[in-house]
Amino acid sequence: MTNRTILTSQNTSHGFYGTMTICPQRDCTSDDLWTLASTLIADAVNAEGEAEMIGVRDFLDSKMGRHFADEVIDALRSGEANTKAALDTTITKWMRRGINAQTEVSHGIPEGLPHLEGWVVHFAILAETEDA
Repeated sequence: MTNRTILTSQNTSHGFYGTMTICPQRDCTSDDLWTLASTLIADAVNAEGEAEMIGVRDFLDSKMGRHFADEVIDALRSGEANTKAALDTTITKWMRRGINAQTEVSHGIPEGLPHLEGWVVHFAILAETEDA
């Protein structure tokens, strides 16, 4: 595991953070869960630098982060023992799922790239272009 800076949510009412407030588990404290999700996603997509960590944060803060949270909650309701297991299951699904042609056309994310990685990179690029 790499030493990286976990960025705080800028959208605590919506996205992943806001959606996870309805988590059915006791180990779902929002800040701890945010840190765990950010760390596990960063590990999965090999995010290390500041720009990549901005991509992780912005992904989780987005509508896609809400969809990701929905799948984490579904995994918990389907019997995963705890939030880490549910996050691992969801990350694995999102890394196996590929970006489709429609997403490539609408968002410019290359078709076939793992879904999770594609969205994190997409948000990192958006953040960089907004700062330019």
